[in-house]
Amino acid sequence: MLAVVRNLGILAHVDAGKTTVTERILYATGTTHRRGEVHDGTTVTDYDPQERDRGITIFAAAVSCMWDGHRINLIDTPGHVDFADEVERSLRVLDGAVAVFDAVAGVEPQSESVWRQADRHGVPRIAFVNKLDRAGADLDAAVASIRERLHPAPLVVQLPIGAEGAFTGVVDLVRMRSLVWADGADTAVEGPVPEELREEARRRRRLLEEAVAELHTGALEEFCARSELSAPTLAAALRELTRTGDGVVVLCGSAYRNRGIEPLLDAVVSYLPSPLDVPAVRGMHDGTEQERAADPHAPFAALAFKVNATSTGRLTYLRVYSGTIGKGDTVWDAGARRSERIGRILRVQADRHAQVDRAVAGDIVAVTGLRSARAGATLCAPGAPLVLEPPGVTEPVVSVAVEARRAADSGKLVSALARLAEEDPSLVVRTDPETGQTVLSGMGELHLEVAAEKIRRSHGLEVNVGRPRVSYRETVGRGVSGLVFRHVKQDGGAGQFAHIVLDVEPLDDGFEFRSAVVGGRVPQEYVRAVEAGCRDALAEGPLGGHPVTGLRVTLTDGATHVKDSSETAFRTAGRLGLREALRACAMVLTEPVAEVTVTVPEDAVGGVLGDLAARRGRVSGSAARGGAALVTATVPLAELFGWATRLRSRSQGRGTFTTHPAGYAPAPTTAPAR
Repeated sequence: MLAVVRNLGILAHVDAGKTTVTERILYATGTTHRRGEVHDGTTVTDYDPQERDRGITIFAAAVSCMWDGHRINLIDTPGHVDFADEVERSLRVLDGAVAVFDAVAGVEPQSESVWRQADRHGVPRIAFVNKLDRAGADLDAAVASIRERLHPAPLVVQLPIGAEGAFTGVVDLVRMRSLVWADGADTAVEGPVPEELREEARRRRRLLEEAVAELHTGALEEFCARSELSAPTLAAALRELTRTGDGVVVLCGSAYRNRGIEPLLDAVVSYLPSPLDVPAVRGMHDGTEQERAADPHAPFAALAFKVNATSTGRLTYLRVYSGTIGKGDTVWDAGARRSERIGRILRVQADRHAQVDRAVAGDIVAVTGLRSARAGATLCAPGAPLVLEPPGVTEPVVSVAVEARRAADSGKLVSALARLAEEDPSLVVRTDPETGQTVLSGMGELHLEVAAEKIRRSHGLEVNVGRPRVSYRETVGRGVSGLVFRHVKQDGGAGQFAHIVLDVEPLDDGFEFRSAVVGGRVPQEYVRAVEAGCRDALAEGPLGGHPVTGLRVTLTDGATHVKDSSETAFRTAGRLGLREALRACAMVLTEPVAEVTVTVPEDAVGGVLGDLAARRGRVSGSAARGGAALVTATVPLAELFGWATRLRSRSQGRGTFTTHPAGYAPAPTTAPAR
């Protein structure tokens, strides 16, 4: 039954404890029989050798388990900013999420980024404040940072028993009971609220009731009538507020010590939605929008969100939104417009799989046999085609040149790069037309390091990798108006004639084309051709051949020839005319910048600030936290390559930093050409 299915992801910043929470969930549900540890390289979800070597999650891993009669399909997502597209693809197919926060650090930069991603997808969340056993852990401070930086209404449903190293359990404020975990125990012992915490528990329960009554009409009526809320009313209101996004239930614990996991699972079952509780998926067919309800008997529709191109074949991960599929069924790839045949259907446990006979609406499974389906492809019933919106793909910002060390391996390298791009759409492979080099572009230095290492390990190829280069952009600082361009070509037979007048002006972001032609001087089909030509011209700017963005082009006038004008002529005029206009504009070179959060000992702050200034960084704030200093700054991405080593040397190995993209900013005009 769909009502007992929960499709959720684990979201967090690097080192907040996502993977440990996932491992404890698998252990608590009986899916595994020993506790996987990140530092020992024994986790189920971080199964890739690079993940175990680096101690971080790189690839989103799907697992499935049972709790209290409910099937939980869970995806452990990466926390590093370079792999944000893995999070994006996962959130596209999830119904709910658990956001994990460090009880000492609170909301960290990538926590905020993944939270915003979940906001865009409308994914309901509950929060789990982890690592309450650490020195300096403070639940109230973590909740305050959630309220201030993420702006939800946090609804704290637990009170810690003990602090830091003495943390032993929680008080459940909904049912007013205690849950205590003895050292080494796998399950909690339920009991009454400890005497010394009863007054504080009653106060916090009252605050919870008041917060819920403010947000929920039904709870407000009962609160006004009785001056309190019953446990069933409170639980029902928390469930509804979570699903509408009006509130976020906050729990706490220590995943490493196996404390707080069972209540977290209970909260997942109680508060997060099933496939029946989320709106029907919407797609397009023949220009009209259609809905598919989560019904096993409806026409089949699924979204492919991940592809593993292994040496033994392709494994395609699907979220089934409606209908049912079985082994051997034929499905329609709506994007590629071709039929595919389902081989095996697999219930996924990270790198291990169990074969099942069929998959129904609400399932997350992997299938074999699909030859061409990419991440983002829609698979549907051949007789009921539908195209679902694919996950967004972020534009790469860092590039490196790659080549095989041995000329004989060049063909193998091309195949390996194609397989990488197939698995990860945020990796882009192209050939530089000037140098003939193969260029690999991605989301960051670590992203490209991981890709190169995967080529070495998975394909047995030795490759040379050039120094990373960022993706510069060119934008209009001051525009031009009334630029006249005539395209005339006559070399026998029908010629080409197009006359256009363009205005170019700055725009905050992107590209916009408008037509202000009156009197039909340029027919509409030629206007569209001019726009297409202008878009062609955006590929290379006048400063260094970088892509152009941040401009509005207006076609103000033009003329045609009765015989020689054509769409081809006007497209050529649009391309060459805009290039000429850009040379007449005052152009600005821009480069990607990142917001950097640096954590260093207080005695190393001076050196770090000087180093940031030397790297063209602009410090935006600093704060003290637990004997360390937190410095935030905006730094050009090109200046951050290799900075980790420099920071460690300046801080005697105690400094760390995290980054997340902050858009583009003006760059020195001495930046290299593409």
